Order: sequence, then structure tokens, then C-alpha cells
Amino acid sequence: MGGALVRAEGLTKAYDGRLVFQDLDFQAPPGSSLALVGPSGCGKSTLMHILAGLRLPEAGRLEISPPTARSAVVLQDFGLFPWKNARQNLELPLALEGIPRRERLGRVAAMLDEMGLTGWEAHYPDQLSGGQKQRLALGRALIAEPELLLLDEPFSSLDALTRENALNLLAALWQGRGLTLVLATHFIEEAVFLGERILVLGGTPTRVAADIANPAACGKPESRFEENYFQTVKKVRRSLEALA
Repeated sequence: MGGALVRAEGLTKAYDGRLVFQDLDFQAPPGSSLALVGPSGCGKSTLMHILAGLRLPEAGRLEISPPTARSAVVLQDFGLFPWKNARQNLELPLALEGIPRRERLGRVAAMLDEMGLTGWEAHYPDQLSGGQKQRLALGRALIAEPELLLLDEPFSSLDALTRENALNLLAALWQGRGLTLVLATHFIEEAVFLGERILVLGGTPTRVAADIANPAACGKPESRFEENYFQTVKKVRRSLEALA
């Protein structure tokens, strides 16, 4: 694996005989962040489902090293269970692992505090704001302490200010926990803010149209005002425009 936590080689996926993407190659070293951008329908969500083990490719190889590395996924619609309150949603991954109730409750209380949701534990998802739902979904993904965090357009339903706050929180969690992060997004600015490497996907079938190193990505709010940030945004935008 050459030090990569995630390595994909020649990944190919088709539906009803139609190729969605073909021969995708990429890797994500431990503790790194990888952002995927591309037009609607290019297969970003399908690729994320393959990375999460929810679907299988037609061809190619996907390796997670070590194979025992924990992964968690946050979906576009949050994936919260509407019949469970915030505490129960957070507790579920721990219960499925058979963790004793006393330990579960302690970890849930700590996660509620970390996500700024203390006092909201008895509320159900439809009683929470969009930002609170997003923090709850992140907390549920992180409570089992994964090494790999997969995010499929997790902020697309949020307003601009709430999305920016959620991005700042995610950046702090990524850095503070040493996570390997893979983010699929429609928003170029999100990709540049979080992605140490940015894959621009496009074409028919979808391939890697551009692989952009983004060493200036640091996930700090002030980075949005730096020249490197603006230059990388322009580079990604030009790569996407070339696909049109």
C-alpha cells in the first residue's frame, strides 16, 4: 500500500451496461484529506458508496490498509433515524458494537458536548435545525472513533453561514483526531478549504480529469483570505470549465 490508508486502482462502475466511471486511480495517506468535485451525475456518490463498502465496482481494486481500519460515512441527507432522539442516534453505533450501557452513555454525553448539542439530547431530528442535524450526523459518525471519514455532499442542504460553520467544525475534527478524510462536494470552495488533494472528475465515462495538489489547505478560517486559496479555486474552476 505504500503508506496509503485508501488506494484505488482502475475502479470501474457501470449501471445497466452503461459505464459511470472507468479506471479511477487515487490514494489517501493516513491523516490526509481528499476532495472529489465534478458535475452532477459524474458518479461522486456512487464512488463514495464503493469506498464505504455499500456497493461493489465492476472492475479495479480498492484497498484499505490496515483492513481493520474503522470507517464512517455521513450522507447528503444526514441518514439520521427520525424515530430516535439525538441521544439514541448517537448511541446506536456503540450499541451495535456491544459496548456496555454505562460506557455508551458517557461517550454520548462527551460527544453531545463536543458537537454543541448538550441540552438537545431528547429532541428528535425533525425538532433540530439543519446545522444541529449536521452536527448530530458528524457526532454519530465519529463516536465509534473511525480512522477514515467519508462525507458525501454533507453540507449541500445548509445555508451559507451554517455551512461555513460546519466546515470549520469538520476541519477542527479532522485535524484534532488525525482522521483520513474523503469529501465529495459540488462546492469548489469546500474542496479547496478542506482538500489537501483535489480530484476533478468528469467526462463520459467519468475519469480523473485533474489531480490538483493543494498543500496550502489547512482548514483554518483565515486560509479563505490567502492568495494560495484563491489561485487553487481558480485552477479547480478552470478544470471544471474544460469539461463543459
